[in-house]
Amino acid sequence: MAEIRLDNVVKKFGNVIAINNVSFEIEDREFLVMLGPSGCGKTTTLRSIAGLEHPQEGDIFIGPRRVNTLAPADRDIAFVFQFYALYPHLSVQNNIAFPLKAAKVEPTEIKKRVINVAQMLRIEHILDRKPSVLSGGEMQRVAIGRSMVRRPKAFLMDEPMSNLDAKLRVDMRSELKSLQQQLGTTTVYVTHDQVEAMSMADRIAIMDKGQLQQIGKPTDVYNWPKNLFVAGFMGNPAMNLLPCCFESASQQLKIEHTNFAIKLTQNHLDLIRPSISENLVFGIRPEHISLSTTSIASGLKAKVHLVEPLGSANIVDIVLGQVSADKFVLLRVRTHPSIVPKSGETVWIQIDPKKIHIFDRSTTLVLSETA
Repeated sequence: MAEIRLDNVVKKFGNVIAINNVSFEIEDREFLVMLGPSGCGKTTTLRSIAGLEHPQEGDIFIGPRRVNTLAPADRDIAFVFQFYALYPHLSVQNNIAFPLKAAKVEPTEIKKRVINVAQMLRIEHILDRKPSVLSGGEMQRVAIGRSMVRRPKAFLMDEPMSNLDAKLRVDMRSELKSLQQQLGTTTVYVTHDQVEAMSMADRIAIMDKGQLQQIGKPTDVYNWPKNLFVAGFMGNPAMNLLPCCFESASQQLKIEHTNFAIKLTQNHLDLIRPSISENLVFGIRPEHISLSTTSIASGLKAKVHLVEPLGSANIVDIVLGQVSADKFVLLRVRTHPSIVPKSGETVWIQIDPKKIHIFDRSTTLVLSETA
């Protein structure tokens, strides 16, 4: 097993910077998920660790060894691709055994390892089948088994579940996480799916435009985003992010293009006072807003714009104000499924002041980072 470290890694494709001075460390036996939108640099970073791409600057370490100049085969890692890349003419057993045969491992040892891996992945009943008759989930297990059988220092996985249907993805998430814990192998997993990242990762590394935006435990990056990108990217629905300014007379945040002002805790007031920026962004997650169809003395009165029933909850868009004839200032609220207001109905909302986030609009950083 081994830790993985990136020090100031830069990778360019012509004038495009795919990895922009990225540094982080993956601990031994850790399950790290690299998360971000398409084109953010997460797959290029993974391929650089694997040796499939060669950075122009910086260093990559697997264990104590600098691997920049090592070929992929010499890095003792296993790569699971988005497309399973199984050998169609070989049986499942021979697909799994292939890397061991290439390494000239003894036949008895090969058979022992293949059976052991097949039992762990629950595919021992399909060892004689060819890939053409396998389901997507079975092919994924075979691809993972082919990687596992080598007993590498680290697993690198590039969106291995993107081709599976929704139910199978849910099942495979828990299976893959459980398997990683059993093996104790350092794992780097790339995805654009937030649910995969939140449910599987020990830590999440969030990337955008080739830069590392934040790295931390799933609950930390969700509850304490460091900038506007992370705040807006994490969560479904995303965090409400509304431009605002601070009114020193009332000690409140005034939401632009509305008549709404938000009361702040003393901690938030202490952050705002030394801030040099007058342009702020108010943030609150939909689940941290309560909504009532009956009058609340301390609630904010507003109109319902749209309701999205999700079964387990409802997403209600509230109109706070209007920028132009066809552009509204909306606040999204997650409610209990029993609360189903109608479009145009008057409702009252309450915002949990302890769950408020305030960002500097010019730097995009959360105010606690800029104060």
